[in-house]
Parts: sequence; structure tokens; C-alpha cells
Amino acid sequence: MKRFFLLCLTGFMMISILACGNQTNHPTNESTEQTTNSIPDAVSLLTTVWNSYQEEEKFSVMGGDFSEENQNMNGPGKYSLEDGAALDSTLGFPADSIAKIDDAASLVHMMNANTFTCGAFHVTDSNDFDSTAASIKENILNRQWLCGFPDKLVIASVDNYIVSMFGDTQLIDTFKQKLTTAYSSVEIICEEAIQ
Repeated sequence: MKRFFLLCLTGFMMISILACGNQTNHPTNESTEQTTNSIPDAVSLLTTVWNSYQEEEKFSVMGGDFSEENQNMNGPGKYSLEDGAALDSTLGFPADSIAKIDDAASLVHMMNANTFTCGAFHVTDSNDFDSTAASIKENILNRQWLCGFPDKLVIASVDNYIVSMFGDTQLIDTFKQKLTTAYSSVEIICEEAIQ
């Protein structure tokens, strides 16, 4: 019964995506740029960036955690904050900083997370923003990698969100460029090679 429900839900989502893709409205660059306080949640932030990719630029991704309600096999998904160890091992968000955020989302390369992993995290208190970003950076740069090394780490701020991404240089640079195009408030906090 669960599989039947998931198949129906997946079919409905695909029809919805196709229907949205066929709309004839073509907003100008000015109207597609997001403004401060217009980000409803972390999934929306990543979805806005992912939807700006042309079809030929996209690669196999999945998002969210591994729960049925949060997993998305075609784009960003919500990541539960209930399992700090999973948030740490999958997205590089330090488990001991989980109390500083109230929302998270992910977008990960489906074949190898070290090729591309991106997380968006809403920081509840602006006083914790810099320390949380520094903790993410330290946690990712100091980890032991399996199945190959990612090339690059980029951490950016978008309003009260931290967006961290690591992986193949070209994929990271493309996502960073699309993030900065989509949101005028982006600031790059960290951009480093991973060695």
C-alpha cells in the first residue's frame, strides 16, 4: 500500500512539475531576483536555485532526509532536525550546533555525495550566525572522506540562511553563480579547496 501511495504521489508531483514548466509567463530578470524576507523556508531557497538550471545543466539529484514525507528524488527536500548525527554525516552540519537552527533542506548528487552536496540552514538568532558558519566550515574541512574527495567548499549567507556546498569544482561554481543570481543578498563567507 505504501508503494502504491508513493507511486501515485510521485506521478502527481511529476504532472505538477510538467504543468508548471509549460506556463507561458516569462518574468523579467528583475522579477525573478528574490528580495529580503521573501524566502519562506530552506526547501524554497534551494528549489529556486535548482529551478534556474537549464535541463542540460541538471544532474541526478535527491533531496531531504530518508523519510517518506521529506525525500524528493527530483530536487531539494526538507531535512529533519531530529537526527543530529544524520545531519552531520550527510550535510556536514555539526550536531552540537543543531539548537541554533530551526529549518534545513538538502540537495545531493544521487550517485556520489562527494560530487555535490548542498545544505541550507535557517539560523534562528543572528548572533549565532557567524559561529554557526565557522562550525560548518571546520566540520567539513576536518572530516575523513570516503569514495573520493570533494574538490571545493563554499559557504554563503542568504538573509538568515547559511548555504553550504561541497563537491566537484564545476558543479559548485555553477550552483554558487545561480545562487548569487537568484538572491541579491548573497554573501560568500568561505570559498576553499578541500585537501
